[in-house]
Amino acid sequence: MGEKSGAESDAKATADDLRGFSLEDQVGFLLRKAHQRSSLFFSDLVPSDLTPTQFSILFRLAEQGPMSQNSLGRSVAMDGATTKGVVDRLVGRGLLVTERDPSDRRRHIVSLTPDGLTILDQSIDRVREVSQATLAPLKPADRRTLLRLLRRLA
Repeated sequence: MGEKSGAESDAKATADDLRGFSLEDQVGFLLRKAHQRSSLFFSDLVPSDLTPTQFSILFRLAEQGPMSQNSLGRSVAMDGATTKGVVDRLVGRGLLVTERDPSDRRRHIVSLTPDGLTILDQSIDRVREVSQATLAPLKPADRRTLLRLLRRLA
């Protein structure tokens, strides 16, 4: 009882030979864990069932005004397919509208609706709280340093 099977021993032996690799020291792993922390705060604090991606879309449109779906996606670092899906969901909720660009019928111009602007207005202070809660374990100087370094990586 308590003894490992041959397969478990082999798996552990293989795991022991990982040339000093530590998952906890990998930037992608740490960024994913930090993102999970932020996402949990976001879902708890932000009203209206918005996702961080949806908030980014609403905010960018309020900040810069109506724009093509393609430009919108680029402005929030999303690929075209993801942008289309997010825009379609927000249109379905009545938070955005799309219309064909009169100068180029292939392009769709995306705009906020009054309801979209209202939801955004209700969310901005909460999103600030998400950032504060996510960064709470850090000292103020460390928070500034982390944000500065993440901007360089982005």
